[in-house]
Amino acid sequence: MVRPAAGARFTRTELQRSPSPVPGWEIVQALAEIPEGVASGRHSHPGPEVGYIVRGDVAMEFDDRPTVRLHTGDPFLIPPGVVHNARNAGVVTTKMLSTYVVDESRPLATLFD
Repeated sequence: MVRPAAGARFTRTELQRSPSPVPGWEIVQALAEIPEGVASGRHSHPGPEVGYIVRGDVAMEFDDRPTVRLHTGDPFLIPPGVVHNARNAGVVTTKMLSTYVVDESRPLATLFD
């Protein structure tokens, strides 16, 4: 098991945000970075997450389905409201590009214990 370096943590950097063609919704694009031995934490989004693994390996863990292993170049789709946790499963900082279509009145992510 890889132990995270002191201070290593999951980060999500918003790259752009714009109104959706559907009133009351917006499109958010973000770059997530997950260092070795780190996970995003269990969370969900109020709309779909469409993503791509830019670099690294991820174990995408779900509460209601089997874990999916993703590698550099793999796309993924997480339906609205699905609780998931992206765990770095490799030896480099994983980078994931995600686009969310979300209800503009709700937070982008809701964290769970």
